[in-house]
Amino acid sequence: MIQTKVFQVGSGWFPHTKGGAENMFFALFEGLQREGFAVRGIVAGSDQVSRETGGLMRGFPVDGVWMPRRAVSIRRSARQSFNDAHPDLIASHFALYSLPLLDRLAQHPMVLHFYGPWALESAVEGASAPVVAAKKALERVVYRRSRRAIVMSRAFGDLLRDYYGVPSEIIRVVPGGVDCARYDLPLDRAAARERLGWSAERPTVFVVRRLVRRMGLDRLLDAVAMLRRDRNDVAQELVLHVAGSGPERAALQARAAALGLSETVLFDGFLSDDQLPLAYRAADLTLMPTRELEGFGLVVVESLAAGTPVMVTPVGGLPEVVEGLATAGQASGMTLRGSTAADIAAGLGAWLDGSALLPDAASCRAYARQRFDWSVISPQVASIYREALQ
Repeated sequence: MIQTKVFQVGSGWFPHTKGGAENMFFALFEGLQREGFAVRGIVAGSDQVSRETGGLMRGFPVDGVWMPRRAVSIRRSARQSFNDAHPDLIASHFALYSLPLLDRLAQHPMVLHFYGPWALESAVEGASAPVVAAKKALERVVYRRSRRAIVMSRAFGDLLRDYYGVPSEIIRVVPGGVDCARYDLPLDRAAARERLGWSAERPTVFVVRRLVRRMGLDRLLDAVAMLRRDRNDVAQELVLHVAGSGPERAALQARAAALGLSETVLFDGFLSDDQLPLAYRAADLTLMPTRELEGFGLVVVESLAAGTPVMVTPVGGLPEVVEGLATAGQASGMTLRGSTAADIAAGLGAWLDGSALLPDAASCRAYARQRFDWSVISPQVASIYREALQ
């Protein structure tokens, strides 16, 4: 059987670069092959990417590399892959690294994987108006080449249409995928906590995020302080484990100390791939306090796959991830009423006093497997690739 050849352009190779987009890119490399595609491509990374994939994926350097030189490197890496096997389809996972291949994009059908608005995310983190405008213009140059655009939520489909002008008729929604078996550990909560050295008895909330402004961690700290002040009857033993790294870490730690939360909020830093499933399993609750621009939230699905319920702010695609459980009457307490500190405090208070309706571990796992496992997601992506070729 003749395989359809797809050329992927990615922002990072997940084992080396952590992030939702990198995770999806990495998993699709294997998932699309199972669906009958011949997959090649280029991705920001070292020569190790090529060694790990038998040359099917080629890494190009980005750290400390001036953008014009980076563009030359991208074209060089792509040229070799195109010479080895002429692709039927190009899939772009990051506009900046697809831009140097515009001539190639004009010659082949292209599918866009849209994980988030690079321009708007920069604005939230304090970039100047000219920088934001330049990034938006760059993105639009690439996006207008798309024959199909894959988003992970209806919310980001609307954003792609309204902010970038991508036509609704080419936008398709495919949720994020997770290897659910990896998170379904044969351990109970007590055993997971013992392995991590976490408190055995205290009610425990887990947060794993890149520590940047839009993730809402400052509001979460304020919420915990409110609970300790106003609901100390239920909150006095609460502990919050925050995993992740990023430019806001020092400021968040200082804020926690100023609020008197040094023994309540514990910053765990980066957790390895082996530790992360343990952390989900060890927690009583995972929380997503995002304040803006959340397209999906793979953390939500990872936690559910581990059997741990999640509370999310009503931001972007987050409510869509849990809406199936809510519709089934199992999770009316999973989506908070807003994203302010008061909203987060109210949700946590309802969880602590037992009034929040959250799913049990078996329901969480079953829901994740049925909707978000890669065995479900890969065929959906493959179907849209084939649609783009028709």
